[in-house]
Amino acid sequence: MNHLLGQRAQEYLKQLADCSASEIGVTRFPFTPEHKRANALLTAWMQEAGLSVHMDEAGTLVGRYDAGNNAPTLLMGSHQDSVKQGGAYDGIMGIVLPIVALDYLNRQGRKLPYSVEVLAFADEEGVRFPTALVGPRALAGTIDESVVDRKDKGGTSLRTALSDFGLEPDKISQLKRNPDNILGFIETHIEQGPVLEHEGLPLGVVSAICGIERHHLTFTGQAAHAGTVPMHLRKDALTAAAAITIEAEKLAIKLPDLLATVGQLDVTPNVPNAVPGRVSMVIELRSPVDEVREKAGKMLQAFAKETAQLRELGCEITRTYSQQATECDDSLQLALARAIVSTNNRVHHLPSGATHDASAMADLTRVAMLFVRCKKGISHNPAEYASDQDMGLAIDALIALLSDLQC
Repeated sequence: MNHLLGQRAQEYLKQLADCSASEIGVTRFPFTPEHKRANALLTAWMQEAGLSVHMDEAGTLVGRYDAGNNAPTLLMGSHQDSVKQGGAYDGIMGIVLPIVALDYLNRQGRKLPYSVEVLAFADEEGVRFPTALVGPRALAGTIDESVVDRKDKGGTSLRTALSDFGLEPDKISQLKRNPDNILGFIETHIEQGPVLEHEGLPLGVVSAICGIERHHLTFTGQAAHAGTVPMHLRKDALTAAAAITIEAEKLAIKLPDLLATVGQLDVTPNVPNAVPGRVSMVIELRSPVDEVREKAGKMLQAFAKETAQLRELGCEITRTYSQQATECDDSLQLALARAIVSTNNRVHHLPSGATHDASAMADLTRVAMLFVRCKKGISHNPAEYASDQDMGLAIDALIALLSDLQC
């Protein structure tokens, strides 16, 4: 069964990938013609699965299976938008697979004791507007209402984009849900990393979504002629930046559950025949354990200041961003694990290093995530790929979960 359902999901995702502003990869920003075309496809498939469909004022497309009798509701889904020239699976797969699973149950005449909503959030990536997670934050009641006045690069505000999409942005604050009648939120997503492929497993259960912090660091030394200043008299800002980059790597290897990345450096004067006099850089730390991440940040700040003092450099370092980790619910993790076992596969728990809609939904209800293996761990890239077989197994797991979940 799983291969046929996986093939159907693959065909749906191919059609959605054509809803793109670019010929290379998938470029689908929120509240654009491409978004509207994708919504039309999703609406048709939701209706075929027996779901009633509407769009809320934050742009979230909602497909609902109603069990009646004021039954509690399980929320499922992910985001439909993409990065520029991204892949065909990130986010959108987590909308398609629950639709296919519910369609199968509907065709089998199976009735669930609880309601289910499949949520297609409009904007998780935050590429078009300088904000993200508007849909889930609206449901959780944590949205900053001022974000609707933020503008994209073309000068269009989110408020205008929502209005042009036929929505009423002034009513977003009314979308807050009552957590008392919600069973939880389950997000299915490609792993976006190589762990499952390395383990030889098609599916995984997410234990937590990593917290993130970023530190902006500037070393200031003295730019000088590369051929005339001896090594022991230099005030080289780049060698200090190199030292803390290596220290961050060592720390991440030493401390369990820590990821450290230096992905941005601005070097001045940035020419081959001059000693670098100034370097600005960003150190990003991620961990599913907030205490580990915060400890590492303090250690690296101390190391940077010590390095600057030893090398007689100026040093400015500031933590510019901080986001707490999101723990996945134990009981929902167990339900997902049992569903994976029903597909005759071994269960592997792993953290998510990327942020997801589930991190915002955690302010509303308990959350869990099902990861699907992706080829070579590639994501945010046209080469992003999940196989028919793996998606079929994920659909089988979702069918088992929906069939066995207790209210």
